[in-house]
This record gives sequence, structure tokens and C-alpha cells, in this order.
Amino acid sequence: METIKIKKLNKWANSHTSYPIDILRIALGVFLFLKGVSFIKDSHRLIDLLAPLGNFDGGMLVYHYVAAAHIMGGVMIVFGLLTRWAIWAQLPILIGAVLINFVGPLVMTNLIISLVTLIVCVFFLMYGGGKHSLDYYFKMQK
Repeated sequence: METIKIKKLNKWANSHTSYPIDILRIALGVFLFLKGVSFIKDSHRLIDLLAPLGNFDGGMLVYHYVAAAHIMGGVMIVFGLLTRWAIWAQLPILIGAVLINFVGPLVMTNLIISLVTLIVCVFFLMYGGGKHSLDYYFKMQK
């Protein structure tokens, strides 16, 4: 009787192991979306972040790319739609966010947030959208 309960609990646990990873993916998407919205609401903040690069040509192009990639990529990551493509769009921004801390004044909180976000993105670049994503749903429809 006891072994049946243990086996049943073990099967349940094995079938639900992807939930923490899905929650992490959704949190990453929400974070990137909110970051993109905050860059649009406070454009001077992004301009201040790019200030260590000096008179950088294409600054407005970078501004629009960062905001759009974070917003659209964040939504796509939340739903797990084309997750790896959305992550690829984030990587140049996050690598730049990490490197910009070494060009200008080092702000430790910005560096840590950028590094953690970059590491999580690299994880999902390899892992994919997970079991509870639109990527998985469309793959199973074939």
C-alpha cells in the first residue's frame, strides 16, 4: 500500500518537474518586457547608460533596438513562442550591458542584474521554451 503511494507521488513529481523552469522563463520574459517599457518611459536612462561610449553613431538605432527587442522578446519568452530566436535578439543587448559596466563607472547592481539575465538567457538558448510553451505545443501538432 505504501509503495503505491510513493510510486504515485514519484510519477507526479516527474511529470511536474518543468514547472520551476517554466516559471523562470516567464519571469525572464516579464523582466525583459518591463525593462523595455522602462526604457521607453525614461529614455534619458538609456541615453545615460550609453554615455560612456561617447559620440556613438547610431545611438538612436540602438535605443529603438533595445526597447523593441526587450518588449517583443519579453512577450515571446513569456509565451514560449520562438523562444530561442527571442533570446538571440537579447544576447547583444545583454553582452553590451555587461561590457558597458567596464567602460564607464562600475555599478555593481547593474553588473549583477546584467550577468544573471545573460546567464539565464544562455540557459534558455540551450534548453528552449520548455514543456509548457507554444514552441512545444506547435511541435506536438505536427
